[in-house]
Amino acid sequence: MLEQLMDLVKNFGKDTVVENPEIPNEQNQEVLAEATKTITSGFQNVLAGGGLQNILDLFKGSNGAGSLLKNPMVTMMLGHFISKLVGKYNLSPASASNVANKLIPNVLNGMITETNNAQNPGFTLDGLIGSFTGGGAGSQLQDLLHQFTGGGSADNEGGGTDIQDIIGSFTQKARDSFQPGGQAADGGLMDMIKGFLSK
Repeated sequence: MLEQLMDLVKNFGKDTVVENPEIPNEQNQEVLAEATKTITSGFQNVLAGGGLQNILDLFKGSNGAGSLLKNPMVTMMLGHFISKLVGKYNLSPASASNVANKLIPNVLNGMITETNNAQNPGFTLDGLIGSFTGGGAGSQLQDLLHQFTGGGSADNEGGGTDIQDIIGSFTQKARDSFQPGGQAADGGLMDMIKGFLSK
């Protein structure tokens, strides 16, 4: 699933990063990797804070990349990415803001579109969240998303799963991934992302 996210970053990063004269060619892969890491870390932080419901709301469907700029999760990701572009890659605040505002919302919009696309069973919310927490969720999240988007009954008749149980489970998994052992893998994640992007 991480690989599919990176494909979206590569796609949308072509104009915004690769063909951007303000970003030296030798930094292209690193900037794209930083964008991917910003998105994955952003979702991990939200999950660890018990915000699975916010992620489900985000994935209900999008009115386009522009509408995502008003979402608090997206603004958090943008702020983080802009500060990295300015601090680590020496872009001016205006250029960094321009790159971030074009890249992050477009990638997220692509993720939302693909997740809600029944023709693409390989791109699911379960797989996505599972890749952030180190484990899959069966089809629980995709079923919940289906209910929220009007594709099914939101009540728990017939022994359905309690949304609070699911949220609790994912919150704990995300928190566990931030323990010292999980934190040490941070550099490894960045290396893995760079490896995928250089293919």
